[in-house]
Amino acid sequence: MKKHNFSAGPSILPQYTFEETAKAVMNFNNMGLSIMEISHRSKDFEAVVNEAVALFKELLSIPEGYSVIFLGGGASMQFCMVPYNLLEKKAAYLNTGVWASKAIKEAKYFGEVVEVASSKDANFNYIPRNFTIPADADYFHITTNNTIYGTELKEDLTSPVPLVADMSSDIFSRPVDVKKYGLIYGGAQKNLGPAGVAFVIIRNDILGKVSRPIPSMLNYQLHIENNSLYNTPPVLPIYSSLLTLRWLKEQGGVQAMQKRNHEKAALLYEEIERNRLFKPTVPKKEDRSVMNVCWVMEEQYKDLEQEFLSFAQSRGMVGIKGHRSVGGFRASLYNALPIESVKALIETMQEFEKMKAK
Repeated sequence: MKKHNFSAGPSILPQYTFEETAKAVMNFNNMGLSIMEISHRSKDFEAVVNEAVALFKELLSIPEGYSVIFLGGGASMQFCMVPYNLLEKKAAYLNTGVWASKAIKEAKYFGEVVEVASSKDANFNYIPRNFTIPADADYFHITTNNTIYGTELKEDLTSPVPLVADMSSDIFSRPVDVKKYGLIYGGAQKNLGPAGVAFVIIRNDILGKVSRPIPSMLNYQLHIENNSLYNTPPVLPIYSSLLTLRWLKEQGGVQAMQKRNHEKAALLYEEIERNRLFKPTVPKKEDRSVMNVCWVMEEQYKDLEQEFLSFAQSRGMVGIKGHRSVGGFRASLYNALPIESVKALIETMQEFEKMKAK
């Protein structure tokens, strides 16, 4: 039976990435060695990093004056690295969910944190708007897509201070006006590669402004100067990410991904709205995530939740159980997920409706 992988992360990746990674694990570049055993300081691996950086810059149209680095520790490490490197006195944060809340918690160790707005009052089911960014903040931090709650900030904000964005779950899903950002970071395990590496896109001129000493491994400038090779990096995840970037370029880049992703999301949201058994968790359409579609049972069918999960699993649907803080269901529609999987999920929902709707 064909499996349709809607997992939120680690998640589906292109088949090309799996196949070429497997080949490199056995024999990288016809060297007779595995990618997992070559020196990270060899010319062969340095070429991997250089090509990955070049594709980042090409696919996202990253302007001059920005660096791209790959680091260990995942996106969660960036929750402390960002304030360690950028927060001198005060930082501003938009609170749109668990990951934003965790970033705020870490930043408070380094200085004053202003929460400009929050959607916690409605269990983070909307994106706050009409807030004021303090002009004396060292930076303003946002989380563009909220995997748990199914909300997404789809526009590139204009900020009076350096804009910092966690784009772990929507990077490469749409064009981004990078020049509006001081720093963009994310974990790889959604649209880029396997878990174990994080990417950072950083405008070079925002560094060197804090007075505190920064430990070497947490210092962005040191990693930039060493081309992500200051210490042994996550070699295999970086290589797999390079393969995904190659695939992405071959598919037509972020513009093509945006079109496909909107088609997938539109189909699924339309079915959730139509189906008598279900309802979306995010009321405002403009706030609904393209990457992570969340929905629950209508109240009169609440007792059918587990039965639907089991039914969907029997039809090959993987990873659609919603996060415990929201309940219900979640389908992650990352770049590598084919539209055929979305159609298969919709057919499953319709079949269950015919069986159970009164």
